[in-house]
Amino acid sequence: MRQLTVTIPDDFYETFVSFFKHIPDVSINENTENEIPLWQQEMVLERMKNAKPEDYISWEESKKRLNAKWNK
Repeated sequence: MRQLTVTIPDDFYETFVSFFKHIPDVSINENTENEIPLWQQEMVLERMKNAKPEDYISWEESKKRLNAKWNK
């Protein structure tokens, strides 16, 4: 047997799953463990849309701030 991971659009999900349910020896494992909820995706997109360039800091500056915070 082989294993396959597939990413599909939400609106096609039901059709896709119903098709495979009828095939013998097929198991469907719905891994939602790492799935980001839609409300959270929308919140992040809204924050990105409203962010100003002066709100951003470089990775180097972020690293410095984290090190300063945790290496006291």
